[in-house]
Amino acid sequence: MNVQRIALTFIAGCSAALIAYGAAFVRGDLGGVFAYLRARGALKRLRESGTEAQVAEAQRQLHALGLQVGDPALAATLIPLALLLGAGVAFLVWRSFGRRLDTAPRLDVQERMVYRFAHRKGGRFTLDDLRVGSPLTDEQAQTVTARMLDLGRLVREGDAFRLA
Repeated sequence: MNVQRIALTFIAGCSAALIAYGAAFVRGDLGGVFAYLRARGALKRLRESGTEAQVAEAQRQLHALGLQVGDPALAATLIPLALLLGAGVAFLVWRSFGRRLDTAPRLDVQERMVYRFAHRKGGRFTLDDLRVGSPLTDEQAQTVTARMLDLGRLVREGDAFRLA
């Protein structure tokens, strides 16, 4: 298991669940949230320069606005839905970032050159053919064919090679 993959999945799932819970808490009323935040900012400014009666009245209005915007009972009943949404997002993140780990690794560039050359030659070629017909140097051709022989991707037939 990859630690980064697990951490990213956990963070994405929890974030999605928290956002869904927050949206349920305010019933999707983003305008009401901003009105509450503006009123809260006004209350902070009023505490510095206003009288006690004005501050008390502003607090009462802020509390009433908070009750109007938020609905904790609805949010509490929708917690399973928020968790399900978070689990769905976590699953999608797990799959999308894990797909690269699940697929076979790509072949080396030089190996792909050898495969293309071999397919053009009908599956059989010699080392001299590879040196002449590909951009690989002598050393690169010997190294890549030896590696492909070790991996079982090529079969040696005398002086020639054949795709396995």
